[in-house]
Amino acid sequence: MNPGLHWIDFIIVFLSVGAAIWIGLHFARRQKTTSGFFTASESHIPAWAIGISIFATLISSVTFLSYPEAGYNGNWILLVQGLMVPIVLVGMIGFIVPLYRRVIKISAYEYFERRFGLLARVYSSLAFVFTNFSKMGTIFFLLSVAIASFFGIHATNPNYVTLLCIFIAVLGLTIVILTMLGGLEAVIWMDVLQGFLLIAGGLVCAGLLLFLPEGGPSYVISTAFTEKKISLGPYYWSLKDLTFWVMVINGIFYAVQKYGTDQAIVQRYLTAKDDRSAKKASFLGIGLSVPVWTLFMFIGSCLWVYFHQTPALSAEVAQMNTSEVFPYFISTRIPVGMAGLVVAALVAAAISSLDSDMNCIAAIGVQDYYARFKPKSTDKQRLRVGRLIILISGVCSIGVGMLYAFWGGQGILGTLFGLYAIFSAGIVGLFLLGLFSRRANKQGLYVGLACAVLFTAWAMLTSPMNVAGEKKIILDLGAWNYTHHTYMLGVYSHIIVFVVGWLASFLFKSEPAPDNLTIYGYLAERKAEKAAKKSANE
Repeated sequence: MNPGLHWIDFIIVFLSVGAAIWIGLHFARRQKTTSGFFTASESHIPAWAIGISIFATLISSVTFLSYPEAGYNGNWILLVQGLMVPIVLVGMIGFIVPLYRRVIKISAYEYFERRFGLLARVYSSLAFVFTNFSKMGTIFFLLSVAIASFFGIHATNPNYVTLLCIFIAVLGLTIVILTMLGGLEAVIWMDVLQGFLLIAGGLVCAGLLLFLPEGGPSYVISTAFTEKKISLGPYYWSLKDLTFWVMVINGIFYAVQKYGTDQAIVQRYLTAKDDRSAKKASFLGIGLSVPVWTLFMFIGSCLWVYFHQTPALSAEVAQMNTSEVFPYFISTRIPVGMAGLVVAALVAAAISSLDSDMNCIAAIGVQDYYARFKPKSTDKQRLRVGRLIILISGVCSIGVGMLYAFWGGQGILGTLFGLYAIFSAGIVGLFLLGLFSRRANKQGLYVGLACAVLFTAWAMLTSPMNVAGEKKIILDLGAWNYTHHTYMLGVYSHIIVFVVGWLASFLFKSEPAPDNLTIYGYLAERKAEKAAKKSANE
């Protein structure tokens, strides 16, 4: 087998990236205002395109490489988080979409300021930024590992880390420039192209892994079930171990956070021409994401069967990091031409997620900070600052990716989920408190946030952390150490903000929140609409 990609495959990849660059240049001429750059509000983008963009934003190189790695190393338990999203979405999307479309202009965190004051806006926007920096750095690292593998460069190479950093820098600067050019409209149409590539690439890999082993699909699937590679367990009740129930609880809060507080999703609500289109786009996005998340977990299980049921094949990957196994399979087992398609899909997955994240961070920087400190700035100045923020955030995320390269990337999906839990720091509790309680006020919220921050600090200091490759406890308090799973840390912080914030609000006098900032305004509007329809029919 060839140690790397054929020149035909590289041509396919370059053509794919070239198409993305052309789209960015095409739309760059139309981005003259901050509204157009950050929400594409003047473009009338159809709901199906916005839905595919949501899908492509959720499906990044983390899905393309880390989900197969997770399926290869263990089973499908990390998929449970994603399976909770459609369940939560059905219950909440009806009132979240109209809330944001009526209350804010660009930044999702405008809502938090209107509900609870400036500190709530700053806190929630910074939580989003820190979470996304960890995600963006992860994507840069994973993509560089894959590309190194395609060139036949593996972890045994003495210059491996240096080469990874070079790949990260080149890829990062290319994507930064692409994002600075086009604005959200270009991002969405690039996502459409890249979304189709991603699905095609995943299907090609799954098909080959089913038919390459002797015995075909029935052998692969039965072996995967026998070896418990296709499983969502363990199913016993425990909040200390990584169990099905930990991922269910974590997934419920993840879904609320993603669709209720994430700037990348909220921006797409604003892009749609009306509430109905925004809701359709949301359902389409998650309707595509869940099957594709499952597909890439399945690829990981099939990879394990393929490489471990034959001693000769098992020896090939024995010295590799598990993050290299899937790229190695792509570069050595997939036919010429098809391999190029798969690599193009991998690169597309990275671009579609990174360009969206950078655009969102720029929107927050301009709307939440620059416009506040420079209220008399012109729209042209704000657009210029937005592009500068994209450059700065891109360079910072490149730096995070290089840190991953120096630290190594074993089990990076689990690490990323853990960082999400830490950086989310009560943001869902803040959102639910504002939505469901008229009585909650900013003073009570601040008490809740302070308690959540103290809890998070205690949990991080008293639970085992990776220090120089070893699990160590920084502050050992014996029986008072945090002993539950890391993924529960974020869940607890959300609950603390909601419960403590609500109770503490009774200690401070305040006027009830306006109905239009809570779910009660939506319910009253629905009641009035039903009454009007009933009256019209009588």
